Amino acid sequence: MRGIGRVLVIVYAVMALGASGRSFVQIAREFDRAPLAYSLSAAAAVVYIVATLALILAGRPGWYRVAWVAIVFELVGVLVIGTLSLTHPALFQHPTVWSMFGIGYVFIPLVLPMFGLWWLVTHRPAVTPNGSVA
Repeated sequence: MRGIGRVLVIVYAVMALGASGRSFVQIAREFDRAPLAYSLSAAAAVVYIVATLALILAGRPGWYRVAWVAIVFELVGVLVIGTLSLTHPALFQHPTVWSMFGIGYVFIPLVLPMFGLWWLVTHRPAVTPNGSVA
């Protein structure tokens, strides 16, 4: 993995660390105050971890598909949670990673899956005529 792909993986890894740390602290300290929001932060952390690993291993067809699923899930999560946090703020009095489209992370959660999907479209693993990866 070179160039923009390497940068993409680094940003996903940083988001995985940030979301994991945030959700761990939130769940350990005050889970009873906002179980939905803090569980969603933990789910976002898992998605970022899976996406990071899948992007690193995306040269293999199985991992390429995992990367697609993780990044599409991430995009849908950001859009749904972002919208709900604006239309139903009572649900998200305590922010999640994806609240207000990732405002707490400088909107990186909103933009990152778009770059991830672009990278996957432009870097498909090569498949030989017999179905194996070249």
